[in-house]
Amino acid sequence: MSAGELLGIEPLELKFPFELKKQISCSLQLSNKTDEYVAFKVKTTSPKKYCVRPNTGVVLPRSTCDVIVTMQAQREMPPDMQCKDKFLVQSVVTGHGASPKDITPEMFTKESGNAVEEVKLRVVYVSPPQPPSPVPEGSEEGSSPRPSISDNGNVAASELVNAARAFVEPQEKSSETKALILRLSEEKNSAIQLNNKLQQELDLLRREVGKKQRGGFSFMFVIIVVLIGIVLGYLMKT
Repeated sequence: MSAGELLGIEPLELKFPFELKKQISCSLQLSNKTDEYVAFKVKTTSPKKYCVRPNTGVVLPRSTCDVIVTMQAQREMPPDMQCKDKFLVQSVVTGHGASPKDITPEMFTKESGNAVEEVKLRVVYVSPPQPPSPVPEGSEEGSSPRPSISDNGNVAASELVNAARAFVEPQEKSSETKALILRLSEEKNSAIQLNNKLQQELDLLRREVGKKQRGGFSFMFVIIVVLIGIVLGYLMKT
């Protein structure tokens, strides 16, 4: 803060985070150190470049007033981020109960005999704040990023695990397929054996029927032979 007798000014350097084609603002606080009404006026060496609101006003006794300084959007980057612009804050004691409407340009001229206090402010360009680094995909904030292929061609441990899984899964699927084929083969062999056994029994019954045809046979015996033939026909289809 300045060592002025009327107004304390904070800050004494107006710092603008410079960015091309973007309006940038910073605040200026004026503090009345006295028990008097103090009028102020803010001037700049580049009035077309900056907008000051309010540029004039009255600070009540032991009170503060905030001033917003806005730099218009710039199309060119300044050489070496240097700025030669200056601001001047003028202050003078005014009558009790004065308001901004009572301020006149003559109040800040030394020729009028008023005790005008002046404080010069410089402008400083600073680099805009950098955005935080994004968290690498697949890792949590605060933890180290997931290992990947290094510059010398070494494969990370996580990728080795993935490759091993990719190799093992087809083998597991192949084993399951082999087990299914083996079970189906066993069922097929059992069906063939049962079919052969039934075929043998049918042949045996046919021979007995042939023997009994000479001396006659019962109706129930014929039904049994027909049923056996139906069963054999069904097994042959499956």
